[in-house]
Amino acid sequence: MGLLDKLRHGLARTAQQLANRFDDLVKRADGPETRGRGVDAETAEALEEILITADVGVAATQQIVSGVKARARHGESLRELVKQEILRVLDAPSAPVASHVRPQVMLVVGVNGTGKTTTVGKLANQLKREGRVPLICAADTFRAAAVDQLQVWADRAGVDLVRAREGSDPAAVVYDAVSAGKARQRDVVLVDTAGRLHTRTNLMNELEKIRRITAREVAGAPHEVLLVLDATVGQNGLAQAREFTNVAGVTGIVLTKLDGTAKGGIAVAIAHDLKLPIRYVGVGEGIDDLLPFSSREYVEALFQEPR
Repeated sequence: MGLLDKLRHGLARTAQQLANRFDDLVKRADGPETRGRGVDAETAEALEEILITADVGVAATQQIVSGVKARARHGESLRELVKQEILRVLDAPSAPVASHVRPQVMLVVGVNGTGKTTTVGKLANQLKREGRVPLICAADTFRAAAVDQLQVWADRAGVDLVRAREGSDPAAVVYDAVSAGKARQRDVVLVDTAGRLHTRTNLMNELEKIRRITAREVAGAPHEVLLVLDATVGQNGLAQAREFTNVAGVTGIVLTKLDGTAKGGIAVAIAHDLKLPIRYVGVGEGIDDLLPFSSREYVEALFQEPR
């Protein structure tokens, strides 16, 4: 299955829900009697309801509907206008400028249960597919199961893993991993950090210590801080994520479990509300099921015709 097919498959439930409600609205708005006359109040209200139901979020929905209304008199179809406005939201945040320093240091952060450790293994595999040579750092030293799980994923991806004994200082493990990355001439050091809430001061201080260690050892590090979010949580995870980004220096989002939700519009809410780019999306449990995010392919998959 190709990348676009995987994305379509992952967003199939959301696309089905959109199609069930959106097609009738499009037929009415694009009919010969109404096309080119703008969006009336009834159509705008129906469109808002459809987008909010897909978890696009209130603020992003209002921006999209406002943009559609402003351009609707030029004769374009409602479907194309909505797609263009969603693209505008998704493309607004820009990804970090690629660093030429080696090794690049990527911190992967988030709360427990989002699929963070699994994502690190899949991300290592994805980086290898892109032609880069990663090394994984198991900095979640509080859960032995997390390190063992990460070892399994590292073995699957064929990537080195730097680990320490349970209870070791996470910052010390990160130091060892960055040193190993430099010595072995790796392109990327992927750091799996312990799951934490933004309200846990001790854990946030630990994360800041990790950031300081990497900055001291590699110029410009950490080069990316990726926050893993569970798509099935939807809007409930956004408030927590918003606070998390304020204290963790997050530069991008990894959106997991898209295949398990009918509310895939959460990606639009994330881009609008958090002002952060979505870097990768998870669409399954296999090692190849983490995809680089493409806003255009995402929108096309959202509006795919049901099979």
